[in-house]
Amino acid sequence: MSGHSKWNNIKHKKEKTDAQRGKIFTKIGKEMAVAVKAGGPDPTSNSKLRDLIQKAKSLNVPNDNIDRVIKKASGSDSVDYEEIYYEGYGPSGVAVIVKATTDNRNRTAGNVRHYFDKFGGNLGMLGCVGYMFSDCGTIVIENEDGDVDEDALMEAALEAGASDFAAEEGFCEIKTEPADLYTVAEALKAAGYTIASSEVEKVPSTYVTLTGEDEIKKMNLLIEHLEDDDDVAEVYHNWENCDE
Repeated sequence: MSGHSKWNNIKHKKEKTDAQRGKIFTKIGKEMAVAVKAGGPDPTSNSKLRDLIQKAKSLNVPNDNIDRVIKKASGSDSVDYEEIYYEGYGPSGVAVIVKATTDNRNRTAGNVRHYFDKFGGNLGMLGCVGYMFSDCGTIVIENEDGDVDEDALMEAALEAGASDFAAEEGFCEIKTEPADLYTVAEALKAAGYTIASSEVEKVPSTYVTLTGEDEIKKMNLLIEHLEDDDDVAEVYHNWENCDE
């Protein structure tokens, strides 16, 4: 996804209505429940949970909600969610990875396959596009007013352990190794920077550009329906001209 579109997408998430934000919080809660089941409720020893807490806070999830999810997931009566990845192709061969958190594998697989079929794509086997993506920690700091000293931010980020830095229109993007995301984000917060987004994501090695109106419409609809599904946590793709 292009930098401009990524920042628009982050703002879009933050500006959703209360009902839509509630859905986002619920999705993150499911991911946290899976992380707690796998690695325990202590974020100091559970790096995946720690990263999800960081992501939740960057999307303005209240601390009480986070604590409640962790406590519930630690109980014996918690819902048994599992994390599943689906891979496939959108219109004109756009590579798509869908990360789902579900308590009903059949329901989720059926829904995801339906979206691909309906909007000009096809669901493939696991691994068919995964090789085109790599895991990367991504931190975004807003700079729409130009108040952030980009050189100072870059220096602080690299000193904290970041692997790359880019100043885009309206924001700065900092890349880290997945294991270093939390450390770098915390160092930047301690230095006084406000983080707009912080998460481990799948970054494509190559991008596809769509030019046809029908292809663009179908790709937008595919992403929209996938992201709106209650079981879908994240959608990753290599469409360059995405302007969500």
